[in-house]
Amino acid sequence: MSRKVLFSVYFLVNLIACSQAANILYLITYIGKSQYIMLKPIGLELARRGHNVTVISVFKELEPPPNYHQVLVDENIFDAMGGKRPSHFTSVDLSAEERHNRFLWNGGLTLTEIVLNSTQVRQFLASDHNFDVVISEQFFQEAMYILAHKYEAPLVLITSYGNCMRHNIATRNPLQLATVVSEFLVVQEPKSFFGRLRNLYFTVYEYVWWRFWYLEKMDKLAREYVPNLKSPVPSLYQLQQNVSLFLINSHFSVDPPTAYLPNIVEIGGVHLSPSKPKLPKDLQTILDESSNGVICVTFGSNIQSSKLPVDKRNAFLNTFRKLKVTVLWKWEEDFLEGKPDNVIIRKWLPQNEVLAHPNVKVFISHGGLIGTQEAIYHGVPIIGVPIYGDQYNNLLQMQQAGLAKILQFHDINEENLETLLNEVLNHASYRNRAKEISKRFKDRPMSALDTAIYWIEYVIRNKGAGYMKNPGLKLSWIAYNMLDVYGFLAIVLLILVYLVFKVVNAMQHIIKTKSYVPDVRNGKIKDN
Repeated sequence: MSRKVLFSVYFLVNLIACSQAANILYLITYIGKSQYIMLKPIGLELARRGHNVTVISVFKELEPPPNYHQVLVDENIFDAMGGKRPSHFTSVDLSAEERHNRFLWNGGLTLTEIVLNSTQVRQFLASDHNFDVVISEQFFQEAMYILAHKYEAPLVLITSYGNCMRHNIATRNPLQLATVVSEFLVVQEPKSFFGRLRNLYFTVYEYVWWRFWYLEKMDKLAREYVPNLKSPVPSLYQLQQNVSLFLINSHFSVDPPTAYLPNIVEIGGVHLSPSKPKLPKDLQTILDESSNGVICVTFGSNIQSSKLPVDKRNAFLNTFRKLKVTVLWKWEEDFLEGKPDNVIIRKWLPQNEVLAHPNVKVFISHGGLIGTQEAIYHGVPIIGVPIYGDQYNNLLQMQQAGLAKILQFHDINEENLETLLNEVLNHASYRNRAKEISKRFKDRPMSALDTAIYWIEYVIRNKGAGYMKNPGLKLSWIAYNMLDVYGFLAIVLLILVYLVFKVVNAMQHIIKTKSYVPDVRNGKIKDN
């Protein structure tokens, strides 16, 4: 083929790609670094596929494609709230309700206002833009959804968590409360009577507060900070109901199989790739030379190991001191008092890259979903110390699957930690089970990232794909739940029961009358 023909083909391919390119607004505005790690590949991949992607984010991408445009948020939420990052270890005993009241509700409102009031964001919102779709992270920042109305574009939501009860209720997706636990609720025995009762109560509690208190405050923020909204302005609840696509960070191979509407799609492990992750040279050398194996210790981006109480910290150190394996520990300070020679600390660890190394034998973690999925993907057993939110639920599923052991925070001591580590390190069943589940987690018709991109592009091609939404949204709550029909049937049944009762009474009266025989004595009739 001549050079001229090749050039013509290349030109046509690029012309077709450009003609199919969309303008996409992607909102990743939560401050959690782990959430950003999970969500950013979607925006970058959309840009690599030729779409024009604008991202509003707390984090800056250093080497993005040229069609990946960044609008950055001004400041950190902890600075704005006038305090340091809290120690989550001190709040380990808080109930789900208390954690919502103390952190999630107020934190979400504060962070949302910071985002909308940031210099670059205000400048962006004041300018004219056109978008074919608005993609937003769902994590207590619902005011951002109003941008879908502002730009008259379909709304796609992505959550770094799994099934969302609030979204299920809003969009009328089946709740399945007997088998699916609310994402921020800790239930020791979820299938027991009291576990299911607790799940029902918390689901109702969270939904009522979210629907009738939290969203109203978010509505005020949206109207205050987002200019040029066309009337009538829908409520954020209406926007939540009319979401075109909801991408959730779960997969039936490791999570409870769940019934979903067609516009709710599982993309668990979306940030994971079959290509071998590249490690920094120093860590590569350490891992390669650790012939006895490696234990990776990290409590994620929000929970800092350096804030562990002294007795818990010493329990870890004394246990590690007895082992021949290398311990890589994400420790956020420069110095760790009493550190054994086999313990190596880093202020930040490339967690996924470390877990991909074949010498890693155990992952000691808080049970965050993203880190848990990385361990599953690479077939690494887990010892989990749940602190809050979905962490216990994630670890419980892995323990039931046979690749993890749970160590409650208050049970951390040298004896318990040593027992669990020896069990997981020395019993091949944990490693074998982890490898088995890793295979089924990867066994899909296409990768999680390709799945996410396909459905986003599907929504763009089909102008919101409204036909995927539950038609029950057009019905009243009473009609959707068939309460009018059940009520009618109940009334009919009661009428039938009443009629049968009356007929039986009448028949009994007739029978009694016919069987009546008078007693005649001395010419007088006496009743028997």
